[in-house]
Amino acid sequence: MPCVLVIDDDEMMCCLLAGVVSSLGHEVQCAKTLTQGLKLSEKHAYDVVFLDVGLPDGNGLDILPHIRGRDPSPEVIIITGHADSDGAELAIKSGAWDYIEKGSSIESITLPFVRALQFRNERLNCKTVSLNHEGIIGASPKIRHCLDQVAFAANSETNILITGESGTGKELFAWAIHNNSLRSGKNFVVVDCAALPETLIESLLFGHEKGAFTGADKAKDGLILQADGGTLFLDEVGELSLPLQKAFLRVLQEHRFRPVGGEREYSSDFRLVSATNKDLESLAAEGRFREDLLFRLRAFQIDLPPLRERKEDILKIALYHLSELSEKCQGEVKAFSPDFLEALAAYSWPGNIRELYHALDRAYFSAQFESRLYPQHLPDHIRIFLARKNLKSLTHPGNPPLPSLPATIELPLLRDFRHAMEKEYLLKLLAASKGNIPEACRISGLSRSGLYTLLQKHQIFKDGE
Repeated sequence: MPCVLVIDDDEMMCCLLAGVVSSLGHEVQCAKTLTQGLKLSEKHAYDVVFLDVGLPDGNGLDILPHIRGRDPSPEVIIITGHADSDGAELAIKSGAWDYIEKGSSIESITLPFVRALQFRNERLNCKTVSLNHEGIIGASPKIRHCLDQVAFAANSETNILITGESGTGKELFAWAIHNNSLRSGKNFVVVDCAALPETLIESLLFGHEKGAFTGADKAKDGLILQADGGTLFLDEVGELSLPLQKAFLRVLQEHRFRPVGGEREYSSDFRLVSATNKDLESLAAEGRFREDLLFRLRAFQIDLPPLRERKEDILKIALYHLSELSEKCQGEVKAFSPDFLEALAAYSWPGNIRELYHALDRAYFSAQFESRLYPQHLPDHIRIFLARKNLKSLTHPGNPPLPSLPATIELPLLRDFRHAMEKEYLLKLLAASKGNIPEACRISGLSRSGLYTLLQKHQIFKDGE
C-alpha cells in the first residue's frame, strides 16, 4: 500500500490532505516541522511527500533535495500559501513533481497526487539499468538526481541541453549520455563553439569540396558528417554567432547540409547534446540567441549543481582525483589532515570541480615527500580567502565586540559558572511562575520530570515538597 508523508504546520491543510490520501486507500503520516519531516523520511520509505514551503523551522524547498535523495526517491508535491514563480522554478529544478497553491480545489490536489503515484509505479517497475558514469563522482542528492536524468536521456533520442557553471563537468555528463546510449559504438564529436574561427566555421562544421577556397586542395568531411550515427556535442553553444545559429537550425530540422563549395546535400544521423554556462533565455530576450533554436536544443534539460551546493561530495572527489594522480605519477597516496579537509569544505570553489582538481594537483606536488596534506599545501589564493573569511567571522557586525578585561582578572571554571547560572535561572523561573510547576514548564520548555531533576540537582524545592 502506498505511504504518504505530509509536512505542513497548518492543521486544516494536514487534515485535508490526509483525508484525500485516506479516501484513496493509502496510508498517511503528518509532520509539523522540517525537522520532524526529515526524521520521518529517514525512517520510512514514502511514495509521495506533500511539502509546505513556509514552516516554523525553515523553508521546505531547502530540504527538497534531501527528501528526493532517498533511494528510491519519493515524488514531492510542493504546497504553499504564497505561490511565486521563482519558488516554482526552484521546486521544479530540484525535482518536485508539482507546485500547488493552498486554497486549490480538492480535484486540483487529487489529480497531481494520482499522477505522481502512477509515474512512480511505472518508474519502479522499469527494468533497472546499470549506468556507466565513469569520471562522475559523488552521491549527493543533487548529483544523483542528475544521474537519473542521464539514464533517461541515454534511453531517448531527444536533444539534450546541459547547463551549469564553468567547471561543473558538462562534457563528462555529455559523454555519459553517449556511452549509455545505443550510439555508444559510434563517434562522439565535440564542437567547441567558443573556439571556432570565424573564417573556417562553416568549413569545419559542414566540410568542403576541393577548390572551394584558397588552400582547399582536397575535399574534407565536416564535424557534422563525422558524427553520423553517433553524438554531436556542441560545447558552449551560447557562443554561436547569429548567422551560424540560423544555418545550424536548418541542420537540426532536416539533418541535411551542403558542404562549402558543394552542389549536393548530405545527410547525417546524429544525436545532439549541447552545453552552456550562459543563460540562453536571457540571451534570447536580448535578441542574441534565436528562440526557435533554443526550443530545439532544450527538448530535455539537465542542470548541473555547482560544487558549493554539493559539498558532501568533495571528499569523494578529492580521494578519486588524488588516487588517479598518485597512480599516474607512480607515487604514494597521500593522507588528508583534518584541517586540510576543513579547508576544502570551507572554500567556495567558484571554479567548481576543475578548480578543485587544480588545487589538489598543486597540494600533491607541493607536499613532495610528505605523506600527509595540510592547508599550507593549497594554492595561496585559497589560503588567503580562508584567512579573510576567518577574520570576517571574528569581526562580523552581528557579533558583539569583545570586552576589554583587566589582565589580572580571575575567571571561575566553566562548569562552576554554568552551575551557578543554572541555579540562578531556576530561582527566577520559580519566581516568574509563582511556584506553579506546569507554568514553569511552559516558560522554560522543560518537561515536568526534567524540571524536577534540575530542582533536585540544585536542592531547590517548592514549599511543602
